[in-house]
Amino acid sequence: MIVGLIVACEAGFWVLLAAGLAVRYLLRLRRTSVALLLCEPLLEVVLFVVTAIDLRNGAEPSWEHGLAALYIGFTVAYGRYTIRWLDGHAAHRLAGGPPPPKPPRFGMPRAAHEGRLWLRTLLAAAVACALLQGAIWFVGVGDTSSLRAFQWVALRAVGIHGLIALTYVLRPKRAPVTQGRSDG
Repeated sequence: MIVGLIVACEAGFWVLLAAGLAVRYLLRLRRTSVALLLCEPLLEVVLFVVTAIDLRNGAEPSWEHGLAALYIGFTVAYGRYTIRWLDGHAAHRLAGGPPPPKPPRFGMPRAAHEGRLWLRTLLAAAVACALLQGAIWFVGVGDTSSLRAFQWVALRAVGIHGLIALTYVLRPKRAPVTQGRSDG
């Protein structure tokens, strides 16, 4: 049941996002679009409440509960970023706005960009680990090893992403060298 709800929340996220952007740029109803986009966090609240009720009703903690915590953490950390990114593209494509800025590709500006993304991953893991720890305390007695395993999954994701971000600092990608042409 929890996996189905996670899938429904993910689908709901994209449906609300598409509807919000379509209402904003095609129908020009900005307030309605804001209302639609503000409904998105409710999906995570529903997932959180249903997961808590499932555990309270005696469900054995499993990977589904861990996945729900990771999903909520990811959405908290990356949801607004994703919405803003897609809003920029929708404004450009549907409303004739300027093209959205692309992330830097080279040097320390790219390293800083990767560092900011890593901080989002760190936030996602912190939220997920806090939710999982709360679930462990909530369940109390019993086998909570699957929840602990998902805490380690979140921490490994932070470590792997951190190593990737660090490579941009230690060995920044250089801009290609353009050779000047002589027209003489």
